[in-house]
Amino acid sequence: MSESTHDGAVAVSPRPGSDEGLSPAELAAKYGLSQSGARPSLSGYVKQLWGRRHFILTFSRAKLHAQYSQAKLGQLWQVMTPLLNAGVYFLIFGLILRAGRGMDIRDYIPFLIIGVFVFTFTQSSALAGVRAISGNLGLVRALHFPRASLPISFSLQQLQQLLYSMVIVFIFVLSFGNWPRWSWLLIVPVLVLQFVFNTGLALVLARMGSKTPDLAQLMPFVLRTWMYASGVLFSIPLMLEDRDVPLWVVDVLQWNPAAIYMDLIRCALIDGYSTENLPPLVWPVAIGWALLMAAVGFVYFWKAEERYGRG
Repeated sequence: MSESTHDGAVAVSPRPGSDEGLSPAELAAKYGLSQSGARPSLSGYVKQLWGRRHFILTFSRAKLHAQYSQAKLGQLWQVMTPLLNAGVYFLIFGLILRAGRGMDIRDYIPFLIIGVFVFTFTQSSALAGVRAISGNLGLVRALHFPRASLPISFSLQQLQQLLYSMVIVFIFVLSFGNWPRWSWLLIVPVLVLQFVFNTGLALVLARMGSKTPDLAQLMPFVLRTWMYASGVLFSIPLMLEDRDVPLWVVDVLQWNPAAIYMDLIRCALIDGYSTENLPPLVWPVAIGWALLMAAVGFVYFWKAEERYGRG
């Protein structure tokens, strides 16, 4: 386009650029640009996590070895901590309060040991999950990686710690006359289901803890209440059978996921703890809890992916 000036010269105006009038979103689409730190699609997020699988495994191992690096007894505390807790619970609840009434003492001691060790797995995963983002802000802000790697890694760390501790559990079980049988193999799928459940729980708590750091101070009280309601220290049906408690209360306590995973392992390892102590449809419920918590936790965490470490 041209026009004449007052001295007769012809001025040529610049031609409009090809990008003129395009919105920022249109410009980004035109040149193949994407928002830095934007949340990927759900399938894309799964692919990113799979690509970081070696990082997740290595990070969990490093955290496990560093956990007690400053203590003189080192990794022995992985076993001694729940074992000492079990000793205190046995003294107070087993001997003084007789929480194991209705059970032979040879069954109650491994019953208590299994309950403490297995519940500690869920408890530690929850506590690690709530601090997964808020306690690692330097790493989150410095590097670009799928943030779900952190709570998943912490849950894997707790699984490895439990597997080391299972040596002590087997020693106690054998010491009280429970010899290996085919049912012992059932602890493998139970621990897999519990790990899946714990990971979903850690993902939920990681998102909640990233914006509410005070949640980490509240969680020990919540988890202690959960422990007492899960039958860690006593058999729920035996404790409530002679009490005026509505049947639905007993069902709710027994269908509690922590109680289900503990009791499945107890039934597998202890000869005197039969399947009569389990609620109906226990395996479908155990699978359902694991899949439901994993799906809800993963989607819930993914929806806030672009907000972690900001603000």
